[in-house]
Amino acid sequence: MSVPDVDETPRLREPPRALALRLARAKANAVEAGGDDIVLAADTVVACGRRVLPKPATRDAARHCLEMLSGRRHQVLTAVVVRRGDGVFGERLVVSAVTFARLDGPQIAAYLAGGEWEGKAGGYAAQGHAAAFIRFLSGSYSNVVGLPLFETANLLRGLGYPVP
Repeated sequence: MSVPDVDETPRLREPPRALALRLARAKANAVEAGGDDIVLAADTVVACGRRVLPKPATRDAARHCLEMLSGRRHQVLTAVVVRRGDGVFGERLVVSAVTFARLDGPQIAAYLAGGEWEGKAGGYAAQGHAAAFIRFLSGSYSNVVGLPLFETANLLRGLGYPVP
């Protein structure tokens, strides 16, 4: 497995959908593939309106994300790109809507102390303790976790890769 080095900084006024697609495409194209190789790349973006929330680097940044998400609806967008060694590719953008319950200071502090926020878009992991914050989810749960499995399997099948 190769992990491409792609700058994930959003461009000025870049909408969340365009950002997710641009990053997934860049990651897919940064990996060399030949013959029967299949490259799978994805990027997940958490957005409140047009505002993209970061993968917070500090606890304070993660607190800011959680405070922004508290009691609000947001989108989780994942772009998936699958490319064969011969250059044929497919892509899909999956959008899910998530609404958080209103969070108080002690809830946020306890979540931050557990460290699950590290490396996560928007500062939370839906498959962990943050599941207790999710009041409503519409769309793909696996998308919110990080990789929309149904859509990924369909892309792979479409390019001739056998998926059970």
